[in-house]
Amino acid sequence: MAQLRQDFAEFEKRKTVILVIGPEDAAAFTRYFEENSLPFTGLPDPTHSVLKTYGQEIKLFKFGRMPAQVLVDRNGTARYIHYGHDMTDIPQNSDILALIDGLNG
Repeated sequence: MAQLRQDFAEFEKRKTVILVIGPEDAAAFTRYFEENSLPFTGLPDPTHSVLKTYGQEIKLFKFGRMPAQVLVDRNGTARYIHYGHDMTDIPQNSDILALIDGLNG
């Protein structure tokens, strides 16, 4: 999430909303967002219903939920999905921004 914060202005310029979904309850999620001054929206998903819908994997020997990034267009269609193989497997912001630019034509 820190990576997304670094280029938050670039996402805003492209009218892109960043929504972070996590398995914590609302209180824990709010606390984490406040402690880390995250400028985007967080959605607590303690029942994991949203995370399951998008197929986010759990690997117990790799610290739990693997990172997943989904780029959804204005019509609600998932245009890009990246499932991380470990906690460091996250696409670069420049790659996601390029995808957004491609969608915006």
